Amino acid sequence: MPKIVINKCHGGFGLSHKAVMRYLELKGWDVKIELDEFCVDIFKRHHPDDEVTIENLLRVFGESALHYYVNGEYFSPYDIPRDDPDLIRVVEELGEEANGKYAELKIVEIPDDVEWVIQEYDGYEWVAEKHRTWG
Repeated sequence: MPKIVINKCHGGFGLSHKAVMRYLELKGWDVKIELDEFCVDIFKRHHPDDEVTIENLLRVFGESALHYYVNGEYFSPYDIPRDDPDLIRVVEELGEEANGKYAELKIVEIPDDVEWVIQEYDGYEWVAEKHRTWG
């Protein structure tokens, strides 16, 4: 039965920094991390006595404070196929630590013969059988 990662709370799918790094490690990809300059500027203004670190930026802004580059190309965790075996492994290994700042990730299993699609409302997701619609 295929496994699929979905988000089970309002807010939307997102991986923690730890989960992204583990995913990239499983893929064997080298990553370069850049701090979002806008987040850095705001952080410095509002937290002048605190050091600008990845941990501090993640605490205040969540994952949007970081940009990942693989082989010089921007990498977005949002583009990972939800049935990617390495993504499944990361969520199974890390459990709640895989959740992004506004996410509650869950792995669901569906029958083998189902063509599926992820649907959502306000970030809360479910897996549905793919069907035709017209607008």
